Amino acid sequence: MTGASCPAVLIDLDGTMVDTAPDIAAAVGRMLEDLDAAPLPLDTVTGFIGNGVANLVRRSLEAAGMSERCDIEGALRVFERHYADTNGQFGRVFPGVVAGLRALRESGYRCACVTNKPQALAAALLTRTGLARYLDLLVAGDTLATMKPSPQPYWHACRLLDSEPAHCVVVGDSPVDVAAARAAALPVFIVSYGYAGESGAHALRCDALIDSFEALPAMLAQRWLLADSE
Repeated sequence: MTGASCPAVLIDLDGTMVDTAPDIAAAVGRMLEDLDAAPLPLDTVTGFIGNGVANLVRRSLEAAGMSERCDIEGALRVFERHYADTNGQFGRVFPGVVAGLRALRESGYRCACVTNKPQALAAALLTRTGLARYLDLLVAGDTLATMKPSPQPYWHACRLLDSEPAHCVVVGDSPVDVAAARAAALPVFIVSYGYAGESGAHALRCDALIDSFEALPAMLAQRWLLADSE
């Protein structure tokens, strides 16, 4: 492979590589218990994932009828304390992710995790799940002043990976990933099994819908990334 720019894949974490909803719901439940409120259903908490931890806590408090009784900053600290314990304990890596990441590296792609999860939590989860070994870079929700759907995290990852945006693709699972990719002028592939919300993955305006990471290397080679970089 020749050319100054390395092809890169910019990958979301929650709902894309790892089913983190059980971990997050457990932490939300423990937070609400500390605040003398009932836990929320898993599906309810899953719908709050993707826009950062502060938004998750705020929406959880609203759903529990606690938003006017609780200080958001205090609740956030309680959640983070519990999530440090549940992070990586109940969730699982989605089938095909490890094999797909391994194949991407073998095919010459650089891979970055671009997530709205805070650095400490994201790094710990990637280490606990064994996914860190397949990734060249982590851009977290607190790496920059803005997070997705801002395009800045994707552009930042491209710069650090020495990859031109023309040789990058986004892989995610939610409307947030699509909006950020469009703002960054990057193609976006959406997994069919993630946290797409009520509309579902099929309703998202993405460039391709994938059922497994194992399909990525062939899809990318066929599309344009490797051909353009050679």
